[in-house]
Amino acid sequence: MTHTFERIKNFNVSVKELKDKVIFLRKLMPGGSEHSFGIYVAELAGMPTPVVHKAKKILKRLEETHANNNVKDQLQKEVQEDMQLSFFQLDDPLLVEIKDEILNTNIDALTPIEALMKLNEVKRMLLGK
Repeated sequence: MTHTFERIKNFNVSVKELKDKVIFLRKLMPGGSEHSFGIYVAELAGMPTPVVHKAKKILKRLEETHANNNVKDQLQKEVQEDMQLSFFQLDDPLLVEIKDEILNTNIDALTPIEALMKLNEVKRMLLGK
């Protein structure tokens, strides 16, 4: 955009990279950055460790394969599956109990009233009543 619009300037925050660590030097430098540091910023912001590890894993695979379209599609599918399953990957015993309760319920055999009662039961479990 700096080439298109005269008044737009591109800046980046100077960083120092040591092995797998990034140190933000808090010095504004003209020009763009060679790398994206979004994962490191997310880690500093307190993003959950499993999310950061998954992001690093995806980035590594993208870098290894130069992000060809097949890999992008596969990674996108994996990310969507992980997002859908992430609720059940938590280590909370209550969530494991709720997961088991839902998986052991024959949804097709429930009447609408029974389904609402089951939903209310799960709600009570979550509220601790």
